[in-house]
Amino acid sequence: MLQYRAPWWLPGGHAQTIWAATLAGRGASEPWVFQRERWATPDGDFIDVDFRFAERAAPWVVLFHGLEGSSQSAYAQAFAAQAQRRGWTLAIPHFRGCSGELNLAPRAYHSGDYEEIGWILARLRARSNQALQVAGVSLGGNALLRWAQEAGEAASQTASAVAAICSPIDLAACGQAIGRGFSRQVYTRMFLRSMKPKALAKWQQHPGLFDRERLRAARDLYEFDNLFTAPLHGFKNTEDYWARASAKPHLERLRLPALVLNARNDPFVPAACLPTASEVGSPYVRLWQPESGGHVGFPAGPWPAQVVDMPAAVLDWLAHPQ
Repeated sequence: MLQYRAPWWLPGGHAQTIWAATLAGRGASEPWVFQRERWATPDGDFIDVDFRFAERAAPWVVLFHGLEGSSQSAYAQAFAAQAQRRGWTLAIPHFRGCSGELNLAPRAYHSGDYEEIGWILARLRARSNQALQVAGVSLGGNALLRWAQEAGEAASQTASAVAAICSPIDLAACGQAIGRGFSRQVYTRMFLRSMKPKALAKWQQHPGLFDRERLRAARDLYEFDNLFTAPLHGFKNTEDYWARASAKPHLERLRLPALVLNARNDPFVPAACLPTASEVGSPYVRLWQPESGGHVGFPAGPWPAQVVDMPAAVLDWLAHPQ
């Protein structure tokens, strides 16, 4: 189990979140360089997958990034450092529109995108000589759990274990948390600065796809999801999307080892919405809920701290789930 204690000079979930994403070390002095493959999707679009291949036959670990993340995110770079140390092949698939180039189809990605996850994992499994070890961060972790829940018994043919890291498995509770107070002023604004221009570029590709002026005026993720994410991906509205895409109500459907890791001071994921052991309903699920760590943070060690302890603990668990 991850035994995490924050540095004394980084008190609170906000500090641990922001420092880890911007200033903490990632396990290498220079950014890791990846080999990129572009895959054509069944619906005529594309995704980009970044790899660091091992020099020998070795386990494959797959990392699904979070909202507006990529292989350049601090946590992805830290996972790359840990995969390199173990001699494992690492694959980081990018959700549509997150690899630096706008995708083509009139859709993007969302927290319950389990069909896309399944298609990606099936292609990667065909290239590995053993079942995959799969982790997802934040949004990517919720979508990963939804894939495993929908796949049921068949999931273990593709993955040996899955890990969801700081994932918003109760999307309604998390949407409310990020939509108020400090989180609204900092994190909501940060996400919308990236998401709104992408959505408006999508409108240029497909004029009339949504109400452009209302989206420009959107001030929180609830409004954005109501205008863009929900209707473009087959949901009636934000409430329908958040309810159907959340992984928490379906944890009992998991049929392979699954780690659900959430810091209890995560500004995005309120501790009150986290599942208890009695609520899980599946012997396959392991809950890790350290008191601190922030959102995909867990900076540790002396100044300026580093963020490799959490990826190391997750990869250790994926290799030997218990």
